[in-house]
Amino acid sequence: MRKRNSLFNSYVFIFPSLFLTLALGIYPLIWALRYMFYDYQGYGEAKFIGIDNFTRLFRDTEFWHSVYNTLIYAGGKLIIVLPLSLILAVILNKGIKGKVLLRAVYFMPTIISTSVMAIVFFTIFNSYNGILNQFLLKYGIISKSIDWLGPDYAMITVIIMAIWGAIGNYMLLFIAGLQGIPDDLYESASIDGANVFHKFWYITIPMLGPVLQMIVMLAIINSLKGYESIMVMTEGGPFGKTDVMYLYVYKLFFPVSATSPTVQQIGYGSAAGFVTALIVGLITIFYFAMSKRLNQD
Repeated sequence: MRKRNSLFNSYVFIFPSLFLTLALGIYPLIWALRYMFYDYQGYGEAKFIGIDNFTRLFRDTEFWHSVYNTLIYAGGKLIIVLPLSLILAVILNKGIKGKVLLRAVYFMPTIISTSVMAIVFFTIFNSYNGILNQFLLKYGIISKSIDWLGPDYAMITVIIMAIWGAIGNYMLLFIAGLQGIPDDLYESASIDGANVFHKFWYITIPMLGPVLQMIVMLAIINSLKGYESIMVMTEGGPFGKTDVMYLYVYKLFFPVSATSPTVQQIGYGSAAGFVTALIVGLITIFYFAMSKRLNQD
């Protein structure tokens, strides 16, 4: 009887999570998978069209341009944010004064709303009366305002915003990994005459291997899936320069912005969403295969 009551209590506790997972995760996924093969605009009768949505998608230059933008955005973010996060983690893992406060300051962007963060950066990088242009003009660094949200600099601007928003999260993960490295290794290396660089390269990096593998995987997935801040700041513009994959799919389902299609496209959006998830999955699998091979070597 006691065992039965224990099982009942366990099921009661997990039921809300299970219900929400089924209602908000599994069912919408099945619903979207079904409409991949239909011409459906959110109203009226859905018309079965087979693989026409996929045929259209593979000919859609805007979609493939968004894939290209996503790779540029993710690559630019990862190349900077991961090394910078690791360096900050190494510095703040030392016994420096005020390290707890500094950790909190660097982590703060992680808990700020994405919309608020995008609005702040829009205020800074506004091409006409932005804080950055006013500062550069005041001190004579530039002679005229730079169009930070224009075609030439928009991608750089959203990458900077993404780095600022993610650096604290990865920094804390690196700190957690660093705290698992025994101090004896560094002390032995110091006795053998190793300098700071040698300790970092031959002790810190190898000992962080499993943690680093996990952090890189999370960073890749988050970078490929990120679109919320871009949606608020540029809506994928100008001229599609910052239109990433998930933002492109979002605008097919919810055509509310100036750069969205004129009508809702549920069927086509479902097909685009499936291919987008497939691309992210393939990149993740490729990363796993490469990291496994490096570990074996």
